[in-house]
Parts: sequence; structure tokens; C-alpha cells
Amino acid sequence: MTEADSPSPASPAPDPRVVLLVDDQPEVLTTLGTLLRQSGYTVVLIEQFDEARRFIDGTPPDALITDVRLGAFNGLQLVLHMRDARPEAPILVLSAFSDPMIQREAEKQGARYLTKPITRQELVAALEGEFQKRTQ
Repeated sequence: MTEADSPSPASPAPDPRVVLLVDDQPEVLTTLGTLLRQSGYTVVLIEQFDEARRFIDGTPPDALITDVRLGAFNGLQLVLHMRDARPEAPILVLSAFSDPMIQREAEKQGARYLTKPITRQELVAALEGEFQKRTQ
């Protein structure tokens, strides 16, 4: 674990749940990863669809947060892959655009659709809400 991965003194205790965060824009990936780590989550950052799919195949994470647009791929394809690997896992789908059709499709697959930019409070509240729904 590098110093950057360890929580700061003001951070909550590390959360043992692993969140896979997938976005093809490195700056968005880094920013959202930092927000989640500051909230105590263990976060795996991946930029490429294929790499994310392989990660899910090997070690399905406890939750998935994915951008809709992942280069030539669609984040909803990754949602389907995650549902096959871990049906109960919380999934958040992020998009820079409000698209009712994609939102309906994400929700049909049991994912929550959110638009960017997103605050740390909104992101964490959405993720925790999805974890809670799945433990009831």
C-alpha cells in the first residue's frame, strides 16, 4: 500500500468493501477515486473496458461505478457483465449527459444512474444507499 492509498488522519477507517471505478478519462478516474478513498472505501481504478471485465471475472468487486462511455464500449455492457458475476452488487452508472433512454436501461439492469459532475456527498450517499437496499 502506498502512502497515497492510506487514509489521512481525518479519514474514516478503511471500508473493507472493494469498489471498482471505471472511466476512460484519467482525471475523472483520479478525482472520483480520491473522493471514495477519502470516504474510507477500498477503490480499484481502471480506464479500459476489457481490463475492467477481466477484473470482474477474476475478483468480482463489492460494487461497480462506471461511466456510460468507455471508448468503443458502453458502460451498460459492463453492468451486464457485473450482474452475471455478482447479481447483488450495487452499481452506479455515471454520465456527463442526462439521457432518459440510457437512464431507463441502467435502471432496468438494477443500476442507479447519476449525472456528472457529482459531489463527494452525492456519490457516497448514492453508493451507501445502494449497499443498504441490497442488505435489507
